[in-house]
Amino acid sequence: MSSQLGVSDEKIEAVENYATSDLYNAAEKIALEYAESMTITGSDVSDDLFARLRSFYSEDEIVELTATIAWENSSSKFNRALRVPSQHLWKSERQT
Repeated sequence: MSSQLGVSDEKIEAVENYATSDLYNAAEKIALEYAESMTITGSDVSDDLFARLRSFYSEDEIVELTATIAWENSSSKFNRALRVPSQHLWKSERQT
């Protein structure tokens, strides 16, 4: 879906290294760090991370971001438990 919204394949493929990638701006890096903190078991969103998030996003945007991350985490756990395979909705243009 991201590629349909104008996100380059290069950027999508670099998401694993977002923290050091020049393809992501500071706001995107904070959002991805937040998602990672919410997703990794045993991790927590620190006060420092939340403060940095607030410097880029409004309260409404943080609520929406949090809900989206929580939904994706829930969907992932649900699908994994029921052995629902990936639908392969994204393919790099280089793979076609």
